[in-house]
Amino acid sequence: MSFGDPNNPYGQPPQPPQQPPAAPVYGYPQAPPGIPPQGYGYPQQPAYPGYPGGNQFQQSMPGLLMTARVFLFIISATQIIGGLVWLYIAALANDVSDAADDFGSSSEDPFSSLSDGADVATGVLAFIAILLLGLAALSIILGVKFSKGAQGVRITTVVYGALGTIVGLIMLFAGLDSGLASAIIFPLLWVTFGVIITLAPVVPSGTAWFARPRY
Repeated sequence: MSFGDPNNPYGQPPQPPQQPPAAPVYGYPQAPPGIPPQGYGYPQQPAYPGYPGGNQFQQSMPGLLMTARVFLFIISATQIIGGLVWLYIAALANDVSDAADDFGSSSEDPFSSLSDGADVATGVLAFIAILLLGLAALSIILGVKFSKGAQGVRITTVVYGALGTIVGLIMLFAGLDSGLASAIIFPLLWVTFGVIITLAPVVPSGTAWFARPRY
């Protein structure tokens, strides 16, 4: 009895014919064994390092930057109120100038000198009012741009906060010389706001926030 006989019931069953190896599909790189192929048509996102102390960039604004943003909006509200007040005083000075022109008839008349002084005061007060309103607009723009702003917003905020801190220190020293508590509290708050606005974009978390990739 031969085990090679195909009719032998006790022999080994016939082996199925082996399939030839699949031919590679041209146009697509073949992944090595054990490594799952990556999906084609979708670019792989690179891994970006985070700021010191973290592995990835923060998806939300750091807390110190959020505080600085709130302070910018508070400062803008104060500047708007101050600008409107000075604009109203300038309007009063202009009314005084117009009234003096109505009473004065010659250059030697005392009302003429009063009119000239009122005109100068009106111009100065109007300039202060426009300056405050312009700074209020800048404060609002910087606060809004914190969410999407890049290095330009960061540098402008640092310079703006530093200048505000200097102005607050000048007012604080003047308040200390006067000895009035009311003349110290407001400049002290202004200095505190200015320091936080200056430091928030400089600390590592703030620097990483403004340098994060944008898609």
